[in-house]
Amino acid sequence: MLLEQYDWGLDARTLQVLFALGLGATFGFAAQITRFCLRRAVAGDFQDRGRAGAVWLTALATAIVCFQLAVAAGWVDLAGHRYLDGELPFLAIIFGGLAFGSGMILTRGCPSRLTVLAATGNLRAVAVLVVFAIVAHATLKGVLSPVRTALGSVSADLPFGTISEIPFGATIASAVVVLAAIFMIYRHRPAITNVALASAIGLVPVLGWATTSFLVFDDFDPLVVQSAAFTLPWSDTLFWAIASSAIPAGFGTGLIGGVLLGSFLSATVRGELKLESFESPTQTLRYTAGAVLMGFGGVLAGGCTIGAGLSGGATLSIAALLALVSIMVGAALVSRMVDREPAFVPA
Repeated sequence: MLLEQYDWGLDARTLQVLFALGLGATFGFAAQITRFCLRRAVAGDFQDRGRAGAVWLTALATAIVCFQLAVAAGWVDLAGHRYLDGELPFLAIIFGGLAFGSGMILTRGCPSRLTVLAATGNLRAVAVLVVFAIVAHATLKGVLSPVRTALGSVSADLPFGTISEIPFGATIASAVVVLAAIFMIYRHRPAITNVALASAIGLVPVLGWATTSFLVFDDFDPLVVQSAAFTLPWSDTLFWAIASSAIPAGFGTGLIGGVLLGSFLSATVRGELKLESFESPTQTLRYTAGAVLMGFGGVLAGGCTIGAGLSGGATLSIAALLALVSIMVGAALVSRMVDREPAFVPA
C-alpha cells in the first residue's frame, strides 16, 4: 500500500529492513525494561513466575486481539503462509519444541532475552547466540537438514490450520487469553509500566505481519511474508555479517539490529550496561548445549518463543500453538531436573 501511494525512492526490501529496525528497537527497549522472557514465566520462583507470566500473557493477548482487528481491516494477508496450512508436521514441532524449551533453561533465557542481554554487555549471551545461529542454519540448509526433513515428513492432515477457521473460534480464543491475562495481572500485580510495555511488545508481531504482507509489499517483486522472530533472523543476520555482498539484509536482519539498538539504548539510559562472561568450564558447556538445542529445536518447531509464540500465536495457528505448548513443557521438565535453586537467578 505505501509503495503505491508514496514514492519513497527505496525498494521494498530496504523499506522492510527500515521498518523492522524500528519495530526491533521498540521490542528491545520494552523487553530490556520488563526483562521479557517466557523462561521466567515457566522456571522462576512463584512470585517472579507469576509476574513474568502476567506480562507475557498481556503481550500475547494484545497480539491476538490486534491481529484479528488487522485482518478485519484488511491490513494483514497471510494467504498461503505455512501457519495456515492444515498439514501439521506434529513430530517435528513437538520434538523441536521440547528441545528448544530444554535449551532455554540451560542458557537461562530464550533467544529474544539473550539478544537483549547481548546488547547490554553479557558475553555469555553473545556466545550462545553465535552457536544458536550456526546450528539453526545447519538445521535449515546444512548437515542437520536431513534430520529436519525426516521428522518433518511425519504429519497429520487437519481440516483447518488455525482456530480462526472454526466458527467463533477466534472470538472465544481471544476472550480466553484476554481473561487469563487480566486474571494474572490481578493475581500477581506486576508493575503497571511493565503491563503497558508488554502491550507494546504485543503490537510488534502484528505490525510485522502488516509490514511484510501489506504496508510494504511489492506485487512485482514479492518478498517472504514474515514477522517478529529470532531463529531464522539470527541465522540470516550471522551470515549476512559474514557475506553481505552476496546475502542482502532482510526484515529479520533489520529486526535483530533494532532489538540490539533498542536494548542498548534502554540499558544505557537506565545505567544497566555491564560486562559479564562465563564463570567456569562447566557453565560454558551448559550454555553451549542449550544453544545447540535451541538452534536445532527452533527450526524443527517452526519458531521460538517469539516467532511461534507471539507472531505465530497471534494468528491462532494450530502449528504455532502446539510449538508454544511443547516449548513450555520442555522448559518445565528440564527446569525441575537442573534448576533446583529456591529463587530465580537472573540471566
